[in-house]
Amino acid sequence: MAIWYPVDTGLFMTASFDQYVKVWDTNSAQVVMDFKMPGKVYSAAMSPIATTHMLIATGSADVQVRLCDIASGAFTHTLSGHRDGIMSLEWSASSEWILMSGGCDGAIRFWDIRRAGCFRVLDQSLSQLGRRPPFLESTSEKDPINSLLSSPSSKSYSVQQRKGKSNKKPQTLHKSQIPGQGHIQQRLHPGLSTSQNRATAHYGAVTGLRTTTDGMYLLSSGSDSRLRLWDIDSGRNTLVNFEATRLQTSKPLQLAVTEDSSLVFVPCMASIKAYNLWSGMTFQTLRGHYELVNCCYYSAQEQVLYTGSNDRQILVWSPSTPAFTEMVYFLSIVFMYISWNLLTAYQFHLSPLFRRLWHNILMHI
Repeated sequence: MAIWYPVDTGLFMTASFDQYVKVWDTNSAQVVMDFKMPGKVYSAAMSPIATTHMLIATGSADVQVRLCDIASGAFTHTLSGHRDGIMSLEWSASSEWILMSGGCDGAIRFWDIRRAGCFRVLDQSLSQLGRRPPFLESTSEKDPINSLLSSPSSKSYSVQQRKGKSNKKPQTLHKSQIPGQGHIQQRLHPGLSTSQNRATAHYGAVTGLRTTTDGMYLLSSGSDSRLRLWDIDSGRNTLVNFEATRLQTSKPLQLAVTEDSSLVFVPCMASIKAYNLWSGMTFQTLRGHYELVNCCYYSAQEQVLYTGSNDRQILVWSPSTPAFTEMVYFLSIVFMYISWNLLTAYQFHLSPLFRRLWHNILMHI
């Protein structure tokens, strides 16, 4: 895969199965820097809004995410947490420090590169309805556990014997030990609890990640042929039911989202499907490639879609102009109607040969 340097077009980066990430100078068309990775490189990404760092996030067959610094030519960070290779990476559109990674273990992890460890693992079982979660009250009246622990009469639970009083000090049950309350998160950063650390976003490898332009939502694709839309703020699955499709399972996929976040373009085998991001309905299916499609790129400036495939073709898709098409169709109908009336009115005055010729012309319009 290849990515442009976000600041200007003087540099671009490539990542390959040859285990190298290379930095190219577009003026000389030569490699100016390379990074040797421990395995096949599946994904590479640079933050589009970074102003204080020049880091390339790389995901490979190794279980660690590595950050390469163009300024120093060395590795600066190693992010550990995945239990299998990393197939997809995506930087946050609202913070230059937040990185999201999708692994072959089915997990999507959120990292703050300024701190150690990931601070969030998306769980497909945690969901919400709608684009935004309901407002959560943090007061003691709304939280029965906090109100229970904060009340003077219930700060501790005394374990007494059935006969007589015990001289032992009362045992205090901590918040995570209250029966019937299930697992309660003790800390979010730098480590996660065991159950949260093993949460999965897909039943299979996470093959693609793409954030919306406003940075509020994250779209993920998996080898389970599922698409999921996540609320980044709450970390929950929005339960958008995307229509059934078939996705590649052995390669990472590059998704594309329009500037207004209304459509998402997904490579589906040898075709590209455009989905409505909020309803999950198929808007249009684009067919033109002869082999598997691997990547999509939407240019907001040119309003066109670029797609790449194993057939070694790069296709450019431009939006249709329905207003112009309908106008041409309407004018052709009017022309045929007027011409047919003229032919009917003067059919007794025209020769049979001319009538046959005029009829052939009308039929081919």
